[in-house]
Parts: sequence; structure tokens; C-alpha cells
Amino acid sequence: MGWWQVSADTLAGSRFVVSPLAETVASLLLLERATAAHPGERAWLETHLPAYRRRAAGDPVSALVIRSALAPRWTADFLTPAPVPAPPGQSPPSFAEELARVRAAPPDRARADLAVALGGPLPAALDRDDLAERAADAVEWVWTHTVLPDWPRRQRVLEADVVARTAQLGRAGWVEALNGMRPGVRWLGGSRLQINTYDNPPRELDRAQLLFIPVTPNQSWVCWDIPHRYGLVYPCSGALAGAGHMPVPAALGALIGPARAAVLSLLASPLSTTQLVALTGQGLGSVGRHLRILLDAGLVRRRRAGRSVLYFRTEAGDILARGAG
Repeated sequence: MGWWQVSADTLAGSRFVVSPLAETVASLLLLERATAAHPGERAWLETHLPAYRRRAAGDPVSALVIRSALAPRWTADFLTPAPVPAPPGQSPPSFAEELARVRAAPPDRARADLAVALGGPLPAALDRDDLAERAADAVEWVWTHTVLPDWPRRQRVLEADVVARTAQLGRAGWVEALNGMRPGVRWLGGSRLQINTYDNPPRELDRAQLLFIPVTPNQSWVCWDIPHRYGLVYPCSGALAGAGHMPVPAALGALIGPARAAVLSLLASPLSTTQLVALTGQGLGSVGRHLRILLDAGLVRRRRAGRSVLYFRTEAGDILARGAG
């Protein structure tokens, strides 16, 4: 199995970060693999996959670069750099700033990374110096045409996941927060974090920064900027696929009213008031009243994440919602 040796100081200094580049690469992976994990992804693929395939057909060299970089068991390192968190009080790097690091990859490094991803020599068509530039152009296309129009919503979902993971960490510690974060990830004990089930040599993360990076597509990978940063990209738990059609348990509706029960049921994942309005179809005033009552009853809590205030169930709220279900 692949695992990282994580010191107590490294774990204590780890951070959850939102990365527009990681979100875009995850969307690129979804387009390349064309396999949906839930109805929301299926609808997204139906909307964007035809245009993506037309682009690939019109530029077969770039399509080969991307297909090689996103090999089944390994992604080319130059395409997935570890994010650089912003210092306190400063804005996080923009997509353009993150993408510039991909474009700046030296030709020799891009070729070497692709060879590692492919597990052998490069095809003759990839013996060229513009591999990083072509890969960056493809990623930029995915950002512009498929991610950017939906970025405000995605950002809220990602921030909601960070709040949920942080709350889980505070309640149950790192073991609970990490286990199940992505397939193959679990805390082994002895300062060892399993990152996948492949037979890779362990890495020691002493004095390195450890980052956890949520993405909304059901994709995951590891990234690094050795020896400074190591990142674990994982599918967030708040993608809300089909959440607007979540059935409300009849017993819970009878107890607290169907409208309020719908709000409490949805708050298994942290959501903002705006998201709750969109998902429930209720008015802003009605959702606000339900949230105040649930807050006063100790069934939900709230926490600020960026510019949003997110609401999520407390342990008591979980017991009530699950028991009634």
C-alpha cells in the first residue's frame, strides 16, 4: 500500500484549501473518463462532453497529451501541482495564477512526468517542447466552458465541505475525519496515513505542509511540491447530487412539520440559506424562520465560511433525522 509518514507537527499544521485548478482538473478527469458517479454528473456530461470531444478531435496532439497525463493509476505531476495556500489576510491564488505554474513546467520535466504516467517511453508524437503549454490550454478550456459559469455554486459547496470536515475533526479527531475521505485513505496509526492501495514506497513528510483539497466531481489523486507541500485531493461530501429530491421522512414531518423537516434533512451537509432556498423551493423568509427555530432547539449550528454562513446539523439533529428516517 502507499502511505505517508506524517509527524504530529505536520498533521497539526495541515490545512483544508479550495483550489480552482484542482476543481478544473477533476472536471477534466470526468470528461476524459466519461463515467458518471451520480445523476448530477451524468447531466453535466451530457451537456459538456460533446463539445469537449469536438475539441479533442480538432487537436489530436493535445488530446494525446491529456490522455497520457491522466493515466489510470497516475497523473503527470506537472499537471497537478500542489496548491500554494495564501498567507493569512491575503486572497487565495486565482485560477490564472495556478494555471501559470502548469504552463511554466520545463519541457524536460513535462516529458519525464508523462513517461512516468504512461509507465514507459513516450509516443513519438509527444517528443516535443510544447507539452505543458498544450496541457494548460486544454485545462483552460475546461475552466472557461464548464467550470467558471458554475464556479460560485461549486465554491459554496467546497467551502461547505471544509466546514463539515473541520467540524468532524473537532468532534472525533483525525481518524474519523480522514477515514473514507477518498477510496484507499485511512489512518493506520503510528503516524502513518495510507493514501492509496498501490504498492508504492512510503514518503516521510517531516516539516512539509500537508493539504486537503476537496473537489465536487467524484475524482481523487495526490499531488506534491517536494519537499515543501503534499496534497490529498478528495471528492467532497457536499456535492448535493439529487438533494433537491430528497424524501422527507414522514415521522419527522409529522413531528416538526414537513417544510422544517425538509430543511433539517438537507443539513446533513453544510448549506447556506441561499442553497436551502434553491433546494427546498421555500421562500427566504420561511427558510430563515425554520433555521432560527432549529438553532434555538440545538438541532443545527452555523459557521462562517468565506462570505457565506453555513448551517449544519448537530449530533442531536443527526439523531433526530436518522431516527425518524
